[in-house]
Amino acid sequence: MKQIFIAISFILLSFNAYSAGSSSSDSSNTVKKTNYEKAVSYVNKAKEFEEDGKQKKAEKQYKKAQKLLIKSNEKKPNNADTLNYLGFTTRKLGDFNLGEEYYLKGLAIEPKHTGINEYLGELYVVTNRMDLAKKRLDVLKDCNCEEFQELKEIIEGTKKSKY
Repeated sequence: MKQIFIAISFILLSFNAYSAGSSSSDSSNTVKKTNYEKAVSYVNKAKEFEEDGKQKKAEKQYKKAQKLLIKSNEKKPNNADTLNYLGFTTRKLGDFNLGEEYYLKGLAIEPKHTGINEYLGELYVVTNRMDLAKKRLDVLKDCNCEEFQELKEIIEGTKKSKY
């Protein structure tokens, strides 16, 4: 009976050791997130803050994400997804010129990247370059994706950019 009690206690302690939010000291059970993955988490949190009208908190999250994206880009350069988020975070932090550079570098790697084309189009709308925004929309016209519809409505003025 004592052995059963010890076995059950051990099992319960094992489950408790891996409860939500805790981490194991055994690295074989833990998958470490990449800088890119951490950055995406910060971007998503920033978007939530923006939707709640908490701009200062959103800005802090974008800055954290941007730092991690820069590190990710240094380690693995020429990744269109990383450049997309670099462009996005940089634009959200108010540097439209550098944001545009990141987007354009991403498009040089992957010209039909839906996220980059939408976000770059939004940047062009915000900077009053509608002809360039329409070119991004034209790239998206055959993608059958929500990015096309989002950018189309933003260009038409029937919708304001969420981001």
